Parts: sequence; structure tokens; C-alpha cells
Amino acid sequence: MNQPDIAETQTTVPRRPVRWHILVFLAPAFLVYTAVMILPLVETLRLSLFNVVDGTMAFVGLANFQRLFGDPRLAADFWNALYNNTIFFLIHMAVQNPIGIALAAMLSLPGLRFAAFYRSAIFVPTLLSFVIVGFIWKLILSPIWGIAPGLMDLVGLKSLFGPWLGKPESALVTVSLISVWQYVGIPMMLIYAALLNIPDEVLEAAEIDGITGWGQFWKIKLPLILPSIGIISVLTFVGNFNAFDLIYTVQGALGGPDGATDILGTLLYRTFFGFQNQMGNRPMGATIATVMFLIILAGVSLYLFVIQRRIRRYQF
Repeated sequence: MNQPDIAETQTTVPRRPVRWHILVFLAPAFLVYTAVMILPLVETLRLSLFNVVDGTMAFVGLANFQRLFGDPRLAADFWNALYNNTIFFLIHMAVQNPIGIALAAMLSLPGLRFAAFYRSAIFVPTLLSFVIVGFIWKLILSPIWGIAPGLMDLVGLKSLFGPWLGKPESALVTVSLISVWQYVGIPMMLIYAALLNIPDEVLEAAEIDGITGWGQFWKIKLPLILPSIGIISVLTFVGNFNAFDLIYTVQGALGGPDGATDILGTLLYRTFFGFQNQMGNRPMGATIATVMFLIILAGVSLYLFVIQRRIRRYQF
């Protein structure tokens, strides 16, 4: 066979067409995300490196961060807010997520009557406005006109009632539990969906081996949904260190009483926009926002590059 014949027998691989329509469909979402998220983030990071010097904005490098951690008043407010934010997050991790997992496990039990009603009833509070939730719970827990004292009196526990939102030692826990009540439906639904994705063959094999009931959940189901639990933990971390709305509604921008519920979100609000007799300071507010961003970035990176790699995933 001569050279031309060899060339004729070779098949030419067609070039894949450039799918420009994908970019066209992605462009609106990308532009909106850039305008709403990326540009404000970049501007916040940039503003944290500037300050007003002689009436004009001047580049000061890390001077704002030095002032944030070096000024006694600012440092005290920041560390108090960070401590409260950490407690706020840990309460959600220790109460909200385990309750959500338990509710999902119970709702996934075969033969449970009214399961759809229970799912809807538990998830509905997540759809309510935080203003409505905060106002309702302030009314419920009010020592003057709230219904909580009367309800506790019906079960003989009125002696345990107190002005929980007005006491520094109990205010943060109370607000945290209100937040748990509102958002427990989110981990419940995510875990419920993960449980439904477990193949029936795996559960049938476990039943053949004599693993049933809660033993099946601990030994079979829980290891299979660990990746979903990890994602929920990250979402809880990000959401709680970005929290602001419920604290502001229930306790105000000062995070009362006596700063007991002051978190990074309320501290950022007061510093950036000002509140009552406090003047707003945009560069210092941007500095606090940058520190919040770095804390969240560190937490998410820890999960993605350390914890997630240790979670065993099962392929079905």
C-alpha cells in the first residue's frame, strides 16, 4: 500500500464545536453575582486598607487592623463579639444539628403516619421573616404580657420562669434557641433527603444481618450521610458568623443587655453605620468585615482541605 492510500484510510477526528451558548446563558447570573457579591467584597477589602487623613482618604496599610486589636475599647468590643459569636455557633452545632438529624431519622421511618404534615410544620418557621419571629418570641417571653409564664404555670414550672432576654447570663442562650427553633428545618430536610438516597438494597442487606431500628441508623445510615452532615456543619458555621438579623430584631443593635448578645454582625453594623451617639466609621467597619471574612474563609478551608478529605464516601 502506497503513501496516498495510507492517508486515505486515516480517519479525521471532527473538531468539537465551540458551545458559545453556554457562556450566553451563564453571563446574566455571572454579572449579577459579580455586582452583588464580588465587587462589594473587593471594595470592602480595599476600604479596610484606607482611612481618613486630613479630610481625605489615604492608604494606611494595616493600620486599621492594628487599631482594631490595639485600641482597648475596640479590642474589648471585638473580642466580646467574637466570643458571643462562637457561643452562638456552638449552641447551633450542639442543639440544632443533632435535633435536625434526629427529626430526619424519625421522619424517614417507614409507615410513619402524617410524615408530610410533620415535615411541613417543622420547616415552615424557616420561611418566616426574622422580624416576625423576633417580635413573636419577644411577646411570648415577656414577663408582663407574654404567654410563657402562664404555660409554665399549667405544668407547675412557673417558678423556673425568668426574664431570660433581659438577663446577661441567659440572653445569648435564649436568642440562640430562638434561632434554633426557626432554622432546625434546614438540617432536617437536608438529612432527610440524604437518608432517602440510601439504596434499599443496603438497608435490606442490613435487615438480613439482623441490624434494624436505631441500630441500623447508627451502624449503616449515619456513616453514609456523614458528607451531608459535614456540609450542614459548614453552612451552620457560615450562617452563624454572618448572623445579624435575629439579634438586631430581638435585642437591638447594641446586643443587650450589657453587650451579652453582641456578635460580629451587630458590632459591624454599629461601627460602619453608627448608632445612637456613636458615629459611623466606614474604614473601621470594613476592617471588621474583613476579619469576619477571614474567619469564615479559614473555617471553610479547614473543612474543605482537612476534614472533607478524611470523610469516607460510598459509591452506589
